[in-house]
Amino acid sequence: VFCFNLSIFLCYLSVFLLILKSCNLVSRLIGPTQPIIATAGKDITLPCHLVPGENVAGMTSEWTRPDLDPRFVFLWRAGQDLINMKNPSYKGRSSLFTDELKHGNISLKLSKVKPADEGRYRCYIPEKDEEVFIDLVVGKWMNYICYVCTEQFGLVFAIMP
Repeated sequence: VFCFNLSIFLCYLSVFLLILKSCNLVSRLIGPTQPIIATAGKDITLPCHLVPGENVAGMTSEWTRPDLDPRFVFLWRAGQDLINMKNPSYKGRSSLFTDELKHGNISLKLSKVKPADEGRYRCYIPEKDEEVFIDLVVGKWMNYICYVCTEQFGLVFAIMP
């Protein structure tokens, strides 16, 4: 005789879900822990991806800046870029690597970065209720890169055009 006990079933289900989560079989959204530094006028990628990778092409992916109105930097829904929802300052300058969505990569490419692009960005997948915040700092030095190298006798600074 089969006897179904709901409380025992729920207990086993909870343990199973905890095991899945502890084994990292449930995807998590990952982004950088340090600010991304960009040079004005150049292109930059704000990294954001699911680990382990999972196809997100059919899911909604949101890139927003909470301090803007409208807040959307990029909105991917039902397999398309919803351009009419974007903040006007990002139209034609923000994109995803759409061929990488099948691997869980929803990194944002910003073209021709402006000083006004500096701020906090939110990468969010509503279906998974996963989010990552990424800070973008836009340098004012344009085409100069400063390298700091450690050598045997101390620090060497080099500024290159």
